[in-house]
Amino acid sequence: MNLGVNIDHVATVRQARRVKEPDPVAAAVLAEQGGADSIVCHLREDRRHLQDRDLRLLKEVVSTRLNLEMALSDEIAEIALQIKPHQVTFVPEKRQEITTEGGLDVVKEKKRVEEFTKKFQKAGITVSVFIDPDREQLQAAKIIGVNTVEFHTGEYANATEHEKQRVYYHKLAESALMARNMRLIVAAGHGLNYHNVGPVTRIKEIEELNIGHSIISKSILVGIEQAVRQMKELIKG
Repeated sequence: MNLGVNIDHVATVRQARRVKEPDPVAAAVLAEQGGADSIVCHLREDRRHLQDRDLRLLKEVVSTRLNLEMALSDEIAEIALQIKPHQVTFVPEKRQEITTEGGLDVVKEKKRVEEFTKKFQKAGITVSVFIDPDREQLQAAKIIGVNTVEFHTGEYANATEHEKQRVYYHKLAESALMARNMRLIVAAGHGLNYHNVGPVTRIKEIEELNIGHSIISKSILVGIEQAVRQMKELIKG
């Protein structure tokens, strides 16, 4: 199972003071040295953390794979098509949210997602959609023709009752199996940490986990390379 490391929160710390450090590009390099299989970042419309310059530099220095999370925004699409990350992942985006609160409603946004998917695939960029583990959303994604689906694991990760966590886990496992049977690449992420990631690694249909906040939080104490290595050990099982 591969590990994608989201470096957005390095930029969050930097933007709190509007200074030059810490540098998310340097963090990406260190994450790769620690064993990251890809670097994930989100260029938000409000630029609350990552900036355009960061994205340009990341494309130049990332030696694994650069996965850009983005809203269905014409402005962000234009930037992404110029920089050409290896992959784009379409996510929902709200100004007032602290972090992404759920999956993209591909059923509701079908026409827009299809338009963006064709545009990026024509440019040779792999397309993923960040969705809830839901049959209807998955079927819509398959019809549109995306390459990858990333399942939102927030409900599983945030569940405080064992029974609810068990229900969400089985929902995730069933959706992953369904996606694999549809011949889609399967990823998952959101809210996963060093304590709850173990069971998710046992869902063999999931090929990649994308984790950010937990790794960056631990890196404050042990450094990014070590934080990534520790997560890699956990997802190896």
